Amino acid sequence: MLLTRASEYALLSLALIGERGEPKDVETLSRQLDISKSFLAKILQNLAKKGILVSYKGAKGGFALNRRFDEISILEVVEAAEGKTPSVFECSPAQSCCPSDQASSCVIWPFLNRLQNKIDGFLKELTLKDILDT
Repeated sequence: MLLTRASEYALLSLALIGERGEPKDVETLSRQLDISKSFLAKILQNLAKKGILVSYKGAKGGFALNRRFDEISILEVVEAAEGKTPSVFECSPAQSCCPSDQASSCVIWPFLNRLQNKIDGFLKELTLKDILDT
C-alpha cells in the first residue's frame, strides 16, 4: 500500500494540533512542518469534513481535534487525507477495479483481497494514540 504525502502530512498535522489542545492555524502548521500552505489547508479541510478536526474562524481560529487521539483511527485519517480508501494494489478492493478487465480469471485477486482486508482491519484498529505513544 502506498500512502502519499497527504497521509503523512495529515498524521503530522494531527500530532501537532493535539499537542496543546488549542486550535492551530494553517500558517503556523505550514511553517512548523515546512509544507505548502495551500496543500496543507486542503488536507485539513478534508479532515474537518470527516469530523476528525473542527475548524474555527477568526483571529484565534484554526483547527482543533474533534475527538481524542484514541478515538481516531489511522484508516479514517488516511481515507480523509487521500479522499479514498487506500489499497495495496489497484484491483485489491474489488474485482470491478481490475485495470485489465481480467478479474474473473485472475488467480491472485483472492490473495490481494484478503491482504487488503487485513491491512484495512489493522489500520482501523490502530489509532493516533497508538502511533504517537511510541
